[in-house]
Amino acid sequence: MRNEVFGTCPVCGNQLLATRLTCTRCHTEITGEFALSRFSYLNRDELQFVETFIRVQGNIKEMEKEFNISYPTVKKMLDSIITKMGFTVKREEESPARADDVLTRLQQGEISAEEAIALLKK
Repeated sequence: MRNEVFGTCPVCGNQLLATRLTCTRCHTEITGEFALSRFSYLNRDELQFVETFIRVQGNIKEMEKEFNISYPTVKKMLDSIITKMGFTVKREEESPARADDVLTRLQQGEISAEEAIALLKK
């Protein structure tokens, strides 16, 4: 089994740059400077989180179950990964709240009834 490559330097934490690529079949080698994908800069836990998010088709309720964490924790981790990958995080007030998410948060005591009503009215 081959070791996985992550895009961060284990010494200083800076982004790594690929300089050589090799074909496993014909052994052709290409040298130069190659950018890694945005996913390469995620650590093992973040990558597992993203893979799970894709597997459950973005269902936050499923993410809560898979990782045994609350809605706000899922959102916080997603925001962190989105930022780390170089994208801008949409603030909640920019995107309409889904009724089932709001009701789940209310049921779990994460928001008050008044906050739930305000989110549902948006």
